[in-house]
Amino acid sequence: MTSPVIKVSSISFCKNFDLRQRLLKSFPNTVFTNSKENLSEKQLIDFYKDADAILVGTEKITHLVAENSQHIQVLSKYGVGIDNIDFEALKNYKIKVLLSSGTNKVSVAELTLSFILGLLHNVFQKGFLLKKSIWQKNGGHQLYQKKVGIIGYGNVGQTLHQFLKPFDCQIYVNDIKSLDQLSLKNNFIIATKKEVFKTCDIVTLHVPLDQSTKKIINKENLKLMKPSAFLVNTARGNLININDLHYALSNNIIAGAALDVFPQEPPQNSKFLALENLMVTPHIGGNAKEAQWNMGIAAIEKLEQHFSL
Repeated sequence: MTSPVIKVSSISFCKNFDLRQRLLKSFPNTVFTNSKENLSEKQLIDFYKDADAILVGTEKITHLVAENSQHIQVLSKYGVGIDNIDFEALKNYKIKVLLSSGTNKVSVAELTLSFILGLLHNVFQKGFLLKKSIWQKNGGHQLYQKKVGIIGYGNVGQTLHQFLKPFDCQIYVNDIKSLDQLSLKNNFIIATKKEVFKTCDIVTLHVPLDQSTKKIINKENLKLMKPSAFLVNTARGNLININDLHYALSNNIIAGAALDVFPQEPPQNSKFLALENLMVTPHIGGNAKEAQWNMGIAAIEKLEQHFSL
């Protein structure tokens, strides 16, 4: 039996030598992109020609891509974000989608915790000043017994909660699913978004991006937050109205924010990025080496199961 042709368009996967070798071991007819940037719609259509299956990262799989790729049996997703995929189109053209959940939850939760601690203890602001030879001592606040609001209690939200337990925080959780049993088990307060914004010292976002969550952080909700509160986003950039956050940080409506994700990546607004009370990283939350391996192996194993290897 001829080995199926796998086309890998995920740049992150293709950069990882060990993952490439692991995939080639099961699928010797694998082709990897050499591009340093995500392929365009037209480039994806051309690249996917003759493929039996594709392994996709953050590339946009649009209706047009699906329409021109009807020969493909299956798409295996590298990573957990799915807002770049037109599921309806893939369903219409009978292209099966293989997803894995929770593969990078520890990596994202660890970065979130580091953001929270860094914001509270002024690690970022005072560290940057010291690099400019400005010695300004202000140790900020402890995380111990603070009120932390977790919006989205999936894999990352729950993992973050576990990491916060030694700090004896009061945890407020908002999620679309029923949380009654989990609340009893994990000892948190079920709250509306409004209650989270008004009550918590730290608000951290862990929801997927869809029409119900797009720009849930806006001028109205930011004004509900305490002037001493911090906002953290390691989920999806478009959960936040960036202009509204820029205004809130510039006018001390909230104390600070830390972002790993942006509506446009890389972000172009240099004035926003330069704000002293904003900490930023280039979408590295799920990018720890261990997380990359976990995501890659999960995507490979899904393909192996599909092709009965």
